[in-house]
Amino acid sequence: MEILNGFEPTSIEKAVELLRRGDVVAFPTETVYGLGADALNPYGVAKIFEIKKRPRFDPLIVHIGEKDWIFKFAENIPPETTRLIDKFWPGPLTIILNKKDVIPDIVTAGLPTMGMRMPSHPVALNLIRALRNPIAAPSANPFGYMSPTKATHVAKMFENELSLILDGGSSTFGIESTIISIKENKIYIRRHGAVSLEELSEIAEVIHEEKKDDQCGVPGELPYHYAPHKPLRIVSFPGEVKIANSSLLAFKKTEKTPLSKYVKYLSQRGDMREAAANFFSYLIELDREDVDIIYAEKIPEVGLGKAMMERLKKAAKNVGR
Repeated sequence: MEILNGFEPTSIEKAVELLRRGDVVAFPTETVYGLGADALNPYGVAKIFEIKKRPRFDPLIVHIGEKDWIFKFAENIPPETTRLIDKFWPGPLTIILNKKDVIPDIVTAGLPTMGMRMPSHPVALNLIRALRNPIAAPSANPFGYMSPTKATHVAKMFENELSLILDGGSSTFGIESTIISIKENKIYIRRHGAVSLEELSEIAEVIHEEKKDDQCGVPGELPYHYAPHKPLRIVSFPGEVKIANSSLLAFKKTEKTPLSKYVKYLSQRGDMREAAANFFSYLIELDREDVDIIYAEKIPEVGLGKAMMERLKKAAKNVGR
């Protein structure tokens, strides 16, 4: 496994060569690190599922390098899409669209729709544009585990399973993209993420669509995502921690010293953007072999706090799985 500086043109060239051969490359985005293959190469995409041990019914996101690529790979595009991509692309918003046949069925788990976004991280954009094809990519972690926000996280998770990791520094947002679908001039949030409900509400009416059946229609919709190896329990405040041999993910600093053996504060001053940027990175650090449990303090469910709490609630459900 090589870890190369993703800002170097020679690193991009090497990554493109691997992708064109049907290999898989880890690369940075502004949300989390992705595990990417040429989206038009079904054999390369199949390797993503094998490396991650991801079920084939869980679709991948298609990442594009220019806004107008949407017309190459999607059809019957809702008119509201233009306003959304003008405001949020490049950036952490994934839109569910009807796919054209050129996108292999393995990318979308056989669904007629796909999630598409244009990332804003310069390394991701340079890679996609150099490949001249979209890149299919989930987060660069073993299926069900927490998403990596640093190249070192990816290296530890996969060791010798990857040929190349492009290092682009720490992810800015630290949580995955928001996923939406559009129907009858309304936005349905399928996964909360780095674009908040409040930001989307400035563009159109937003309705949170609850999952009604067992079909996985978008990434992150399954109930067993984002989980650490250790059991996780959500508490209302650090004083509820009862086990000293534990880790604690606290929202912000308080005067009282928590009981836990290891403590991480998402933001000393309670800043939501800073908290999100640290979210997965701190959880990965707190998922230690020498503790019995991870406690996580509730985060106010406003702005990016809603996305973080969505992930904590799913992680807490994984106890005993």
